[in-house]
Amino acid sequence: MAATPENSSGHWGLIAGNGDFPFLVLEGARSRGIEMAVVAIREEASPALERASKRLHWVSLGELSRTIELLHQEGVKHAVMAGQVKHNKIFSSIKPDWKLAKLLFSLPSKNTDSLIGAVAKVLQDEGIELVNSTEFLGPLLPAPGVLTRRAPDESEAADIVYGRHVAMQIAALDLGQTVVVRDRACVAIEAMEGTDETIERAARLVGGRRLVVIKVSKPQQDMRFDVPVIGAKTIEVMRCANATALAIDAGRTLLLDRDALLSAANEAAIAIEAFAREGRI
Repeated sequence: MAATPENSSGHWGLIAGNGDFPFLVLEGARSRGIEMAVVAIREEASPALERASKRLHWVSLGELSRTIELLHQEGVKHAVMAGQVKHNKIFSSIKPDWKLAKLLFSLPSKNTDSLIGAVAKVLQDEGIELVNSTEFLGPLLPAPGVLTRRAPDESEAADIVYGRHVAMQIAALDLGQTVVVRDRACVAIEAMEGTDETIERAARLVGGRRLVVIKVSKPQQDMRFDVPVIGAKTIEVMRCANATALAIDAGRTLLLDRDALLSAANEAAIAIEAFAREGRI
């Protein structure tokens, strides 16, 4: 049985990347009486974590041995990974210690899922269970349906149908999880740059004409890490790019600061709809 705050024993730890996700996990854990020890990635995590956590340690990207040492020092038995580590940093800026170097050498492929999945296996071997990163954030995972005042119009809905088919294909190949569409044509596909930069690139290509954004989870999305996330910044990027509708996967996409995000979308007349993920493609 997987660990939950109700059935687990021992201390909880947070491995923190960038953005608001780590702060929300800390708040959600505290609401259940859990004070997490934090190991923050120096190249990514916010300095504000110093004020948000009573037990915080900094490590550089690639210091796997040090991370494990600190988790053991804090008595951590169950850990959560929260916050993005940009894909291009993982493969261009990382300076691996001996343990991570050995792990990287053993990987048959060097995509993000393979790397973080292997790290999860190392943690498991060290007696540290990597737990679903949404464990404390259930309300931020939307149910199926239209989330904004405005539903996608007929043209946007057609783009969403087309875009979800394309996005699920590329997600299955672990190439990215976001596509940007106009008139049933794929304008931009996410690679390592992330959702916001993909939208900005699409806007440059179409010269300000209307766009629709589709973000999906992977067919076998591992909710322990790399969970699809939408935040207020993405809504602002969409507004500036004239992207008028957003489709996401229900129950498998985190809406950071949900109320503020939906308020910003409504103000910009952006339609957001969450779709149930049915079976495999």
